[in-house]
Order: sequence, then structure tokens, then C-alpha cells
Amino acid sequence: MPFEFPEGLAPEVYPLAWLVGRWRGEGVIKYPGVDETPFVQDLVFDHDGGPYLRYESTLRVLEAEVPSTVPGEGEWPERDPAALDAAVADSTVWSTETGYWRVSTDRPEGLEDDRHPLEVLLADPAGRVAVYLGAVGNGRVDLASDLIARTGTAAEISASKRLFGLVEGQLLWVWELAAFGEPLQSYASAKLDRRPAV
Repeated sequence: MPFEFPEGLAPEVYPLAWLVGRWRGEGVIKYPGVDETPFVQDLVFDHDGGPYLRYESTLRVLEAEVPSTVPGEGEWPERDPAALDAAVADSTVWSTETGYWRVSTDRPEGLEDDRHPLEVLLADPAGRVAVYLGAVGNGRVDLASDLIARTGTAAEISASKRLFGLVEGQLLWVWELAAFGEPLQSYASAKLDRRPAV
């Protein structure tokens, strides 16, 4: 099936068009001081015709046995959509984020011709706002935190990186954090499938 740009999408965000839609899948959180925890993620990229995408992410903890190691490529558990929907119905929200993604008009020196500069603003109810800078191109997004601000009661996160990739129609991502005095390292990863529009 050929790719079609979403109706009404602003030309400024065409490099992000492949992200637009609803995604759901499973992943694992693993970080020093945090027990290995399986989750289901619902991720939405949508637009209102403006020169940006809106972003919304919800991670829900699954009540399931955790494998002894993080699954490798090709080893992720496969659940049919109905079973995943049932698992989500019995789950607890771990975290949410909302934000905006836009392609920057400032092109950094050395950025490959087939990639586009990217600016991302994310907020979470735990009291943090983060600005990420990065690049998008060839079905891949690379982001690194430029600024992380927090309220006085929010846990300190000093740096973060995120990688998103479209692999055989699935959205794979990895989130790295430097937090709680720990160096930058993997915090969470997931594999998501595109969901039908509602």
C-alpha cells in the first residue's frame, strides 16, 4: 500500500508524516533502583493543520511475569490486539507525556541532506518540561535533551536521549535517562503497532 500524506497536514511537517496516527505496543522499563517492569504504551501523533505535530503518550504497567532479560530483536512477545486491549483494561498508569514536535528552520552545519532538524517540547504531570533537539529522516528520529526544567518536587533528570525507528511497519523506540545520580543509560524501550483510526 503506497504512503499517503495525512489530510490537512502542514507541509512544514512532511518529514514527520510517517509518525502520524495511533500506536500501541509493549515494552519494558529497567533502570537502577526501578524493578524491571513490563508496560503497554499508547502513543498518538496528530495535527490540526499547524506546522507541528501534537504528541501524547501513556505508559500503563502490566500485571505480568517479567522475562529474565529485556527481549532482543525478534524475541518480543506477540499478543493479539484483543488480548492487549484486555491487559490495558486491568493496568495502572505509570506515566503520561504531552507535547509538540516540529521541524526546525535552522539547519545545523553537518546535518546530512536526507535528514531534517527537529525540535520537541514535552511535559509530564510529574513536574517536568523538556526540550529536545535532534533530526528526522529515513524512518528514524534521534533526539537529545537540550533543557530539562522541573518543579521543586519533581525528581531530577539531568539528561535524556530518545531514538524512534520505523522497522517493517512497526515503531521501535528507546529512551535513555541520566537521573537519580546515575549516568545516561537505557530506561525504557518498546515496540508499537499502528492502530486503526478512531
